[in-house]
Amino acid sequence: MNVTVHGRTRHFRTVTFDAGRNAVRLIEQRLLPHEFRIVATRDFRQTARAITDMVVRGAGAIGATAAYGLAQGAHAFRGRRLADFQRHMGVVSRALKAARPTAVDPANAIHYVSQFMRRGRTIAERQALALAAAEEFASADVRHCEAIGRHGARLIRSGMNVLTHCNAGWLAFVDIGSATAPLYAAQAQGRKFHVYCDETRPRSQGATLTAWELAQQGISHQVIADNAAGHLMQRGKIDLVIVGSDRTLGRTGEVANKIGTYTKAVLAGRHGIPFYVAIPLSTIDWELKSGRDIPIEERHEEEVLGAWGVPAGAGRARAGRRAYVRVANPTSGALNPGFDVTPAELITGIITPVGILKPSELWARRRELGWAG
Repeated sequence: MNVTVHGRTRHFRTVTFDAGRNAVRLIEQRLLPHEFRIVATRDFRQTARAITDMVVRGAGAIGATAAYGLAQGAHAFRGRRLADFQRHMGVVSRALKAARPTAVDPANAIHYVSQFMRRGRTIAERQALALAAAEEFASADVRHCEAIGRHGARLIRSGMNVLTHCNAGWLAFVDIGSATAPLYAAQAQGRKFHVYCDETRPRSQGATLTAWELAQQGISHQVIADNAAGHLMQRGKIDLVIVGSDRTLGRTGEVANKIGTYTKAVLAGRHGIPFYVAIPLSTIDWELKSGRDIPIEERHEEEVLGAWGVPAGAGRARAGRRAYVRVANPTSGALNPGFDVTPAELITGIITPVGILKPSELWARRRELGWAG
């Protein structure tokens, strides 16, 4: 997407690769919306840490980062024995897969790149194939999001009020986004609508990232407290809900997404409001048979007990100088699950690159959706 910083507008992807320096280049999302900065990770361990620490976050973005991280690890190998190279790549794969356990995109990305690499007969060939596969994975993410936008735009009518949760925008993918793709496509078609951005505690990705994206794009929006959504639904002020997903089960249609998604689905169902989930193909898990089997990441309690921000009135010179403020009682602890699981019966439809499907249609159309058997 295009980003305007200090009056200058340029196009950016959330994640790219610097082959000359064997570095993964990322938008430092923890600094947004107060500062826009590109950072580079110099080895696969730094890349894995950037995923864990949420320098980069969002299903497609961490998938592409893992793909590039695998290529980065491959190119860092200096030995001559193929067996040693394979052992090294096992270490790289495990580190990247463990970085964020709930999202399936990194695992799918690593599988894709690893399969592609096996075509090479030498270490040099496999190193070249790894980067080519990572680039293709990232480009496919963009193509999938473009297709999601085309299919989902028909859901957006002029005058609508749309609710989002967390950030499933271009910052969460390589470009364009999943839940935001229909919004951007509808805007391009001339439709006027309003977006309510759930703040999405505890990390506030809706308030910091989705709102920043929509402001950059010139889309009418307001940030709301997470607990305000039910009130707005009750008063008829929300017409549609669109969210993303970190793992969607192809067998059942269950969706794991940022904590609070299930709550919004229950509220939408109670008030008869359509609830849609937007996903690229890399977010589908074809193996797990139940949402109860999805590993739910437990994050550090400090995210709940306090908040990061920039002091009020901080000017440009101080932008990005974040401070952590303890909000909760100083002797209290916190429980911090990062995700929840929404059952299929609460989901109106899943917006995929091949069209808008009922959750039950995923398995029936699995070959079209990339299932490899």
